[in-house]
Amino acid sequence: MNKLPDYVKYLLVAVVASVLTVSLYSVLVPQPRQSILDKQRQTPVQLASVAAKGAAVGLDFTAPAELALPTVVHISSVTETASRNRDVQTPEDFFEFFGQGRPESGPRESTGSGVILSADGYIVTNNHVVDGATTVRATLYDNRTFTAKVVGTDSQTDLALLKIEGKEFPFLKIGNSEAVKVGQWVLAVGNPFNLTSTVTAGIVSAKGRGIGIVNDQYGIESFIQTDAAVNPGNSGGALINLEGELVGINTAIASRTGSYAGYSFAIPTAIMTKVVDDLMNYGGVQRGLIGIQIQGVNQALDDEKDLGTVQGVYVGAVNDDGAAKEAGVLEGDVIVKADDRAIHTTAELLGYIALKRPGDKVTLGLLRNKKPLTVTVTLKNSAGTTQVAKVERSETAEALGLAFSSPTAAELEKLGLEAGVKVERVYPGTASRSGIRPGFVITHVQDQPVKSKEELLALLTDRMKSGKRGTYLEGKYPDGKTAVYAFELPAKRE
Repeated sequence: MNKLPDYVKYLLVAVVASVLTVSLYSVLVPQPRQSILDKQRQTPVQLASVAAKGAAVGLDFTAPAELALPTVVHISSVTETASRNRDVQTPEDFFEFFGQGRPESGPRESTGSGVILSADGYIVTNNHVVDGATTVRATLYDNRTFTAKVVGTDSQTDLALLKIEGKEFPFLKIGNSEAVKVGQWVLAVGNPFNLTSTVTAGIVSAKGRGIGIVNDQYGIESFIQTDAAVNPGNSGGALINLEGELVGINTAIASRTGSYAGYSFAIPTAIMTKVVDDLMNYGGVQRGLIGIQIQGVNQALDDEKDLGTVQGVYVGAVNDDGAAKEAGVLEGDVIVKADDRAIHTTAELLGYIALKRPGDKVTLGLLRNKKPLTVTVTLKNSAGTTQVAKVERSETAEALGLAFSSPTAAELEKLGLEAGVKVERVYPGTASRSGIRPGFVITHVQDQPVKSKEELLALLTDRMKSGKRGTYLEGKYPDGKTAVYAFELPAKRE
């Protein structure tokens, strides 16, 4: 048998030694544990981009900020305050008032933000920014200042629509707030603390949030919550996505100090668009109502009533003359769906119904005794009909800052009245400072009863022409409370 050459022997010894060394190292020396982050790093990550359309570039806010800044305006509103503005019970209280002349008063100025929505000068802002104002001004990004007309307001969503005269104004494209997702980047653009044209960034923290801030019996809250820094003065400003599209109107903050503390809230553009369209087309918001009293479902309510779910909206009561009763909704039902949308909270239901008008049909998915069923509800207005009601404003009404409508027979019967005129909306004007609120049914001007809008306006116009400018209106609110409001009529227009 031939012997192996010496160099082959050395090679075999080296291979065996290497294998033995590697084996011993793998046994004796601890190896690092592979993490899920390591697995993710092995896959290329594409960074989001504003300019992108598929291009991978670093996150950059300059493009959307440049789009939004020229379209966000500074709003200044002046309200004349009087020391004796209050609800009173008898007209005799006003005799001393008129005998002594005008009460002590002075202007109160507040500021906020607004967003230009069209080239011809329509601007959206919050109702609380212009509520009760006698003068409203809008200052643009280029420092031009315009007197703004209040086209309409809606206290239930805290929105207002303004108009400035001109053309070719820069405006912000309205985006789809329904497509906004929790965790995505957004920018807040506004005028906090009178620091004009301020941009902050954050992410969407939650959607469909109700916080109990809208001070209205039928207040609608379905806010987009963000952690973009928002402070007093940002109200009415823009919340935009990284494409530079408007997705919300900044409205409120959650804070113990009055300044930003990490949470801000914006009205979604889905609600804003519907309100703006109604104010432009009808002079007032056309609100469809289901006719139920509701509360959110949680574990405690499920434990108490054995509902079979811990999410949804519990029907606590069904109004006798409401749409829900006609559709067959019962007390104790749980609403879990509206059309094709899952409903988890009251804010989600209110936010969806806010997009509808009287006469619209909504299919509700219910749980009744833990069993699913569906009903179709034809929404009604507050008067119990399916009609839309256009609010009319005459020259006299414009000067007063009031819009009037005719109360329904049901509304009059509830108040025990035979006739009256309903205050549908309150705008900046001479009557705004009195404290009069929407829903007030006027029964008398001075001591003279009024039966129609035409009669009311004729009486007020006659007083303006005769120079009898000190006036009071007497009437009732929907809750039955009687009130009297005093104010000074505007001077006769030439």
